[in-house]
Amino acid sequence: MVELKQEEEKKVRCLLVGGPDKKNRNPEPKELEGLIKTLDYEAAGTIVLVRIEPTPAYGMGTGKAQEIADKAKELFADCIVFDWEMDPSKQRNWEKLAGMPVFDRNEVIIRIFAQRAQTKEANLQVELAKLTYSLPRLSHMYGDMARQRGGAVGNKGSGETQLELDRRQIEDKIVQLKKELEQVETNRRVQRKQRERTAASGCALVGYTNAGKSSLLNALTGADVFVENKLFATLDPTTRKLSLSEANTVLITDTVGFISKLPHTLIDAFKSTLEEAAFADFLLIVVDAADPDCEKQYAQVMKVLAEIKADKIPSIVVLNKYDRVQGNILLESQLNNSFPGALHVSAKTHEGFEDIIAVLTENLLGVLRSFRIPMARTDLVELARKNGTIEKEEWLEDCIELEARIPGKLDEEGKSTTRTLALLKDYIK
Repeated sequence: MVELKQEEEKKVRCLLVGGPDKKNRNPEPKELEGLIKTLDYEAAGTIVLVRIEPTPAYGMGTGKAQEIADKAKELFADCIVFDWEMDPSKQRNWEKLAGMPVFDRNEVIIRIFAQRAQTKEANLQVELAKLTYSLPRLSHMYGDMARQRGGAVGNKGSGETQLELDRRQIEDKIVQLKKELEQVETNRRVQRKQRERTAASGCALVGYTNAGKSSLLNALTGADVFVENKLFATLDPTTRKLSLSEANTVLITDTVGFISKLPHTLIDAFKSTLEEAAFADFLLIVVDAADPDCEKQYAQVMKVLAEIKADKIPSIVVLNKYDRVQGNILLESQLNNSFPGALHVSAKTHEGFEDIIAVLTENLLGVLRSFRIPMARTDLVELARKNGTIEKEEWLEDCIELEARIPGKLDEEGKSTTRTLALLKDYIK
């Protein structure tokens, strides 16, 4: 019984295969190791290729492929995992050669999403991504299964193969899932409109996976979003209220983390979730200051924001986990050069929270300005009260003096980004 229990608890051992990057370097696939760890698998060993040849069978020479297969057996690995996308035909060839499961980075990420999905929406999205990914790979699941054929060439005979039946079932299931997700997206739009009616501005936390977005949301708002030191700990967007003053609150949304080479099946499936960032009024781009690859991760985040058309939204970089780099003068200097104007923050120690509040107040509520409104334009006072925040109001004999925050900014030519500020700008003291 003890041996059986140990066998059940034994982790899946993977041989990881990495390739050269665009600069022709051969870095260790550290991110792939993190993904494997998140799946609760373990790395039996790592091979980093000097180059990847575009050969049709394995994507590399036969000799190198055999060497990798032999190494996997030597290390008693249960599977081989490649750090790049692999087309279905090469995957089938590799599994025949190695005699064990072979999968790529995309499948690893999809498996993680499947483990992490909690809500109905996340489960629908993951299931759609899994089926879309697996559809062209069905045939390798059946090996050399005999096909039914009879009569003239091209006829299918008395029945269809199991492969064809399964393919049809998956295609039908994909159509069904897309319909269900459309309904979920409709519900999300309704919820978004309800939030808009509250007149509360919205801010989204975006960033690379495991940058500490959920921890930051919890620390800022007192929320209880699930937090774990693993990639993709949370998949569902969570919105909470953040008080900027006694009279003003904003909505903060924690979004799903980004990652390099995110499978397109997941981007398509999680489109409505990712779009939460695109509908925000302001973005806090969270960067893990303690991660040596934080510059690359930031570049990837900006790439995904551009894909969902959210890169033009006003934003500021938040260097989270800054308590881990304080005291390292060289590292602090590098971060300041790479991210000028960024906020230095720690979700653990609450350092920099006052700066976050100040930035959100100025960008979402507006700069505190003094206005002198003529008595004949009391309608502007009502407009400021409705769309802005009046902190001081004094009615004099010939005018009304206000100290108020009106959303929007004035450019060098004096043009306003919002209608309310455009109507009030001529009365700024």
